[in-house]
Amino acid sequence: MHTHQNTLSGISRPQEGLSTSHPRPLPTPSRAMVSPLQNLLPSAPASPPTPAPSPTPQTHRLPTWSTANQNEDTFLRDARLHFSQLDSQERQRFLAEILNLCDSQQLSFVLNYVSPRLKKDPFKSLPNELCLRVLSFIDDPKTLARASQVSKQWHGLLSDDLTWKKLCEKHSYRRLSGSTAIGGTSSNTHNDTFILSSCPVIPKETNFSVISNSGFTSEIAPQHNRQNKRRRPKATSYKSHFKQRYMVETAWRTGGKAIARHITPDQGVVTSLHLTVDYIVIALDNAKIHVFDADGQILKTLTGHVMGVWAMVPWDNILVSGGCDRDVRVWDMTTGECRNILRGHTSTVRCLKMSDHKTAISGSRDTTLRIWDIERGVCKNVLVGHQASVRCLEIHGDLVVSGSYDTTARVWSISQGTCLRTLSGHFSQIYAIAFDGNRIATGSLDTSVRVWNPHTGTCLAVLQGHTSLVGQLQMRGSTLVTGGSDGSVRVWSLERNSCVHRLAAHDNSVTSLQFDETRIVSGGSDGRVKVWDLQTGVLVRELSSPAEAVWRVAFEDEKAVILAMRASRTIMEVYSFSPPPEALNEYYSSSCSSSEQLMVGFDTEHDALMGEEESFLGMEA
Repeated sequence: MHTHQNTLSGISRPQEGLSTSHPRPLPTPSRAMVSPLQNLLPSAPASPPTPAPSPTPQTHRLPTWSTANQNEDTFLRDARLHFSQLDSQERQRFLAEILNLCDSQQLSFVLNYVSPRLKKDPFKSLPNELCLRVLSFIDDPKTLARASQVSKQWHGLLSDDLTWKKLCEKHSYRRLSGSTAIGGTSSNTHNDTFILSSCPVIPKETNFSVISNSGFTSEIAPQHNRQNKRRRPKATSYKSHFKQRYMVETAWRTGGKAIARHITPDQGVVTSLHLTVDYIVIALDNAKIHVFDADGQILKTLTGHVMGVWAMVPWDNILVSGGCDRDVRVWDMTTGECRNILRGHTSTVRCLKMSDHKTAISGSRDTTLRIWDIERGVCKNVLVGHQASVRCLEIHGDLVVSGSYDTTARVWSISQGTCLRTLSGHFSQIYAIAFDGNRIATGSLDTSVRVWNPHTGTCLAVLQGHTSLVGQLQMRGSTLVTGGSDGSVRVWSLERNSCVHRLAAHDNSVTSLQFDETRIVSGGSDGRVKVWDLQTGVLVRELSSPAEAVWRVAFEDEKAVILAMRASRTIMEVYSFSPPPEALNEYYSSSCSSSEQLMVGFDTEHDALMGEEESFLGMEA
């Protein structure tokens, strides 16, 4: 033992210096050890995984022994033997004294060499169930994507689909659904089809090819021609489903691209716009109906009405329309043929709905509603009771609710052809109506919105706040969104019957309004189209560039269509928010060779996409 101590003192300083001189206090067993090394160590992360980049192998390693002499090797061998014979407290004093002799560069070397050895992967120590429980509290996909690259252990945990399912739920993404067309939607296109009576962030422009077809001046993005249209396979996991939904949501906030733009050959006000899985259909007050495919390429122009078309409703490949010529026409959109002309109304047909594939209900300025069998071309019932023009109607099951300029709304039975109850309370004309089977909402020129019980006819609430005509209504569950001629959009809770958000949306009338579980899209006569966050009421962006006026706007999960007036011409613009096919193909393939390929591709493209948006707070449930 004495030989080893003398050898050590010969390298550092005289032996007597060790026992009589203490330039800096040494730790003792009676108090906690606090050394310069301990102060320099980084603190452990609060919880794994961390959004910081994964640790990489350190460049500070043991010095090369190629330059070591024999005496140095002999000394170190003896020092190791001496150190191994010390107890814990003696080792601490030994190390503290060695560190006291080091300069900053040497301490830095010690830090970088020791730090990785002090880190411990908690996911290697904890049961998988606890690890997955920890991961379930992480709602940032960027963190999960990076964490999957830390190690094979972390990658294996993050391949568990339950983690991504919970993340889908936190972000209010829909459940996995069947295969859909790229850019399309799998939503119901019958009763649920929509009829749409900060600084701008403009979707990026595309290199268009100019086409002249049916009198239209059309600009079509080359990659969206019909020959290249493919079906998107069903997502095989919640992870692939989350990526697709996340990319779509990010595109809605900061991306998107125009895939088609059309200039109508003649002037006309757009009176109706419908989106279905296969078609975009617009009607104008110049008696024409234009049918486009889902990507915005013109297919047919339906001619037959002799005056303006003011109402229409699609069902699969069938379209029913009505207008100022008092006729109701049934069209086959695949051929452009008019199958039936239904006559009976004595004034303008103002609204139309379908209850099933062969039954249509029309409302007219002649004060009546008519129930039609569109296959046989006959009128089944005439609903009489209103004293003025029937302005709007909605259907749910066997019930149809109509709103009239006589200030009342009426609930009718389709099968019986009778009026069940009359809803009285408004002081002026009713312009808009919404009905989901449990509640009826009516918007009026008297500036109020009334909520009714359809089964008893009682008024449940009077929602006040608009200062002009309420002409736009949509209801989903317990949420009602209204738009008025005062330019405001209001979000109401039907559970509390109170206003949740008041949006100063437009400088003039709100001409178009639609919302889903995430966003509200509004169009106004001020020529602007705005996207709002439904949960916070914050303006997310503006779509397109300002126009002279916006006639109609409609959207689906991955597509938006805008009908506006520019330079006194009617323009249709189609915007896509779909992920590029190449970004998703590998995740939907059921023949992938390994999950490792999926995760590597996900992380690479996911991180690239994350740069477009740093925060997900607005999208969380």
